[in-house]
Amino acid sequence: MTDHRAAASQKRQLPIWQESILLIVTAVIMAVVVKTFFLQAFYIPSESMEPTLRPDDKILVQKVSYWLGDVDRGDIVVFDDPGGWLDASETPRADTVVQRGLEAVGLFPTGGHLIKRVVGVGGDTVQCCDAAGKLTVNGTALSEPYLLDETVNRDQPFEQKVPDGFLWVMGDNRNNSADSRAHLGDPGGGFIDEDSVVGKTWVRVWPLGRAGFLGGTDAFDDVRTP
Repeated sequence: MTDHRAAASQKRQLPIWQESILLIVTAVIMAVVVKTFFLQAFYIPSESMEPTLRPDDKILVQKVSYWLGDVDRGDIVVFDDPGGWLDASETPRADTVVQRGLEAVGLFPTGGHLIKRVVGVGGDTVQCCDAAGKLTVNGTALSEPYLLDETVNRDQPFEQKVPDGFLWVMGDNRNNSADSRAHLGDPGGGFIDEDSVVGKTWVRVWPLGRAGFLGGTDAFDDVRTP
């Protein structure tokens, strides 16, 4: 009886090459699931989010927060290019077979996306600026410690009411960010659709000297919902 069971076990055991293929396929499927529903890798192509994020920073974006919750003011989000916001220099390319494979499973930074901070959500009125040169949301002046230089706010005055289901986004480097302000004359009016948001920044993984979680901000805590 024992010999019979041992023989049956040997017959059921897969050859090593088949086990290897099964493990690889399983790993790829799991990576695709993680990319689709949980985490995705991106890199920062420009100075528009300095000092919070610098060029060539590698980050992970988490998608769990927006499964049931809404995008909040102050969130740093990655979103699909609404059309014409990106130039070629800001779009990473997977040039090799290995890079294209890694891109498919979320391990190579994906192109066609932008990263900005959400300043206004649907129903908000965003205005620049008050007498002190501060950005206001629904009449509340913001203190924005994350900005590279807050004094440049006043260089481009505007007042916009954000439509429901849309967002107004801006870079932390206000003097070098082609954000919602730069697209006021476009068909979309500079707003981005909430549905275009891929996820919320979660952690910087590179460079190692600045690796760590990317926290939120209390700059919008006093803003009233209209």
